[in-house]
Amino acid sequence: MIKKILTHWTFCFVTVFVLAFIGLKDPLVKEILRLKSFDLLIQQEKKELSKDIGVITLDEKSIEKYGQWPWKRDVLANLIIKLREAEVGVIMVPVLFSEPDRLGGDQILIDTIKNNGVIVAQVGTTQTNRNAVPRGVAKIGDPIPYLFEWSGMLGPIKEIGQNADGVGVINTAPEKDGVVRRIPLIMKIGEETYPAMAIETIRVLTEAPSYQIKAGDAGIIAVRVPGFETINTDANARIWLHWNKKFETISASESDFSKFKGRTIVIGLTAEGLNNIIATPVGEQYEYVLSASTLQTVLDGKHIKRYDISPFIELLVSIVIGLILVILTRFTPYWIVGLNMLVLYVASVFGTLYLFNNYLLLADASWIIITITLVGLHSIFNRFVLEFQLKQQIKKQFEHYLEPKMVKRLQDNPELLKLGGETKELTFLFCDIRGFTPISEKYQSNPQGLTLVINKFLTPMTEIIMKNEGTIDKYMGDCIMAFWNAPLDCPNHREMAVKTALEMIDKLKELNDSGEFGDKLNIGIGINSGKAVVGNMGSNQRFDYSVLGDAVNLASRLEGVSKNYDATLVVGEDTYKDISNQFNFSKLDDVQVKGKSNMVSIYTVKDNNVNPTTSKKVTKDSKKTN
Repeated sequence: MIKKILTHWTFCFVTVFVLAFIGLKDPLVKEILRLKSFDLLIQQEKKELSKDIGVITLDEKSIEKYGQWPWKRDVLANLIIKLREAEVGVIMVPVLFSEPDRLGGDQILIDTIKNNGVIVAQVGTTQTNRNAVPRGVAKIGDPIPYLFEWSGMLGPIKEIGQNADGVGVINTAPEKDGVVRRIPLIMKIGEETYPAMAIETIRVLTEAPSYQIKAGDAGIIAVRVPGFETINTDANARIWLHWNKKFETISASESDFSKFKGRTIVIGLTAEGLNNIIATPVGEQYEYVLSASTLQTVLDGKHIKRYDISPFIELLVSIVIGLILVILTRFTPYWIVGLNMLVLYVASVFGTLYLFNNYLLLADASWIIITITLVGLHSIFNRFVLEFQLKQQIKKQFEHYLEPKMVKRLQDNPELLKLGGETKELTFLFCDIRGFTPISEKYQSNPQGLTLVINKFLTPMTEIIMKNEGTIDKYMGDCIMAFWNAPLDCPNHREMAVKTALEMIDKLKELNDSGEFGDKLNIGIGINSGKAVVGNMGSNQRFDYSVLGDAVNLASRLEGVSKNYDATLVVGEDTYKDISNQFNFSKLDDVQVKGKSNMVSIYTVKDNNVNPTTSKKVTKDSKKTN
């Protein structure tokens, strides 16, 4: 069985392992599909209003009130003073003060931010390195090789950088498709480390002097701010942004910020043309929203996880599912295959949803779904082709030997056809034209005429056999061989064979009476039942569906014996004994036939057994072996 499966279904198994190999290589298309599937998981989360963070927007109303951006820095200083009066917490200002204020407001801003819980921005660059403000880290292991690296850092002017409570990097790190999903908490230039604004805010909140980074052989394991819980990151010190919170917003043009008492404040640019728009899993967002969301993710302490071993588990699952699908498609009906594919689709989707909603675990179902689809369709197509080929083979093999409806039944139910040979109880019929040699001599000069006569005889006889569920085994000149109970089961095969013989005798009488053949034809019919091997007989190059066994030979001998008796039909004892009460049988004799050591009882059917043209009296001398 295993050999058969492998022979016919090798390419389906190959498809499974080719997909597995592609998945192992993790090409760009697979990575993007994986990231898009993660986006779907994140998008289905319900958003709640943050109680930790408030947003002050520099919007159109603010521009109208305070003038064109960039504002004189004393305006920002006054805004910070108002926020302090409202007793807010740490103030994140994701605005780059890389150049002195052209309007001379730097000193007021410097005095305002000093020891006032203000965090300003710096930006990683590919070239410029000016006024960068690094922050030292305590290292466990060697994290430096795994940190996100910038060529340079553009920081605030020196005085602002020195007087602010913290300076944080506001850069994002888009994935290969340009979407920001993860933010690095710690970055580097050479051996110097630089914190993201969100984690710098945590450091200021806890009044910690620096950070701790733990690294292993595979990369960063965790980042920790003393006084705050450990933050588990990926190998590059990144965290997945959690988008389950929305932030209450007040315009900077307002004067009352008391509702933000105790909250961390993020100042964001929203006026048209003032802020960058960044692609995220939940759509395009302002840059400040990413800073707020990163901080919220860290504060919540509920981090989205993606384990290093997850890709290998997903790959293993896809292989197992693919192999199961191939086997299911091979051995089960199409509707079961389709149902299983649907179940696997649903299980994959809801499985990933369950893992994310309950454990914040990112599992990728995309490659599993692709495997289900491609392997399933390939297996179904392969099965369809094999079944079509089998049906064509069955049609080719049996259309000339079985009635069309029986051929159709075999095509629809090929399992009924046990190819290769099986032992079954069958009934055999041999029908031969008597005195064929003299007839053929008359057509020596007209062989086409002889062929026409034979065809006129064989055609109606064949139709009768097929009509009665018989299988034509072969034609041997003027002789027909047929059998019953294979390839389709025929429980009353003995009865059907005898019925067929009687109809053939009646049909020949009708043809003779009509003068169809010119000279009238006589036939002899022998019928016998018994066990025989039935199946494909022959060689690898050529084979036929046929029978083999002693019972077959005896049926042929009985047809030969029939000419010694005043009977067209001779029935063997193995046929007679099971249907003796269904026909008007009479015993002809006990004879010894060639190849048999014991005497064989033979029978005929009265009232429908006399040769249509001649009647031969049986004498003692006519009983002889054949």
